[in-house]
Amino acid sequence: MEQSNVEKLFKCIDEVTEIIQSAKEEIYLESLILSLDILLSDEARDELDDITKRKITKLVQTFNEVEFDAETYRKAIGLSILKGMKGAAQPQHLMTPDTVSLLISYLVNKLIDKKGQVTIFDPASGTANLLTAVLNQMENPVKAYASEVDQTLIEIAVLNANLQRREVSFYHQDSLRPFLIEPVDMVVTDLPVGYYPDDVTAGEYQLKSDEGHSYSHHLFIEQSLKYLKDSGFFVGVIPEFLFESDQSDKLHAFLHEKAHIVGVIRLPETSFKSKNQAKSVLILQKKGKGTKEPKQPLLVQLPSFKNARAMADIVEQMNQWFTSYPNRIK
Repeated sequence: MEQSNVEKLFKCIDEVTEIIQSAKEEIYLESLILSLDILLSDEARDELDDITKRKITKLVQTFNEVEFDAETYRKAIGLSILKGMKGAAQPQHLMTPDTVSLLISYLVNKLIDKKGQVTIFDPASGTANLLTAVLNQMENPVKAYASEVDQTLIEIAVLNANLQRREVSFYHQDSLRPFLIEPVDMVVTDLPVGYYPDDVTAGEYQLKSDEGHSYSHHLFIEQSLKYLKDSGFFVGVIPEFLFESDQSDKLHAFLHEKAHIVGVIRLPETSFKSKNQAKSVLILQKKGKGTKEPKQPLLVQLPSFKNARAMADIVEQMNQWFTSYPNRIK
């Protein structure tokens, strides 16, 4: 039933988006913004001609006959975003796969040992797919923050969160510049990979490059730790080569000073087209009063996500590891 609802909702979003795209002669992702806005407000926009409005109104009436939960919205919007990102020229127009988002959700819940509110920040939120996937699986009440520099992506992100009825404070800005937010319990993110072009801003960071542009993925880790409370956690998708690049010595020294490496979970190699594209999930804890380096970090090589038995065995091993991990958010 859930899958049929996802398909039904995606079909509605896709048809409305394609009608708008045809009428306005613009790219799919731009049309998706107006499409989601129409679904949220239940009415077609005055900027559209009467024939287009009538077509959309008929589709939206059908959509209103079914009530969808947050995960159905997230998955259907995710399918629409993936369609719009096919062949996208901009490398930041990529989305964290659902399997990875659910793994991060699992890890986030395992790192919390309290019943009160938890604060979460995603400094590279994109369309908010990863953040809302985590929010939808959270066992605690959450106050969430997100930042994204790309205008199209943040507009989709706001509508995505609103349709899921998730309260998120969004910041449309360069995420490597200062924020007006209090330190949070947890940062969850899929690190942007590449060079950061603003050498002046990069110059404020310990992880700035000695020559040329700095690595944005290094700066995002430093920024994430800056906005974490003492003892807070960073759970992020990282490139496999993070600790092997030409600036990795500086990163190692920085992390030794500022954080504990709690774990590294290597994602299945079968999930990537080549070894150069492989990624892992890194878990850090910002050093604080009473925090200690784990006796043995959580080091895992995940099997193929399609291998249910092997995955179940690995999850059981991770569950066992967390039973003896003392540093959770309390």
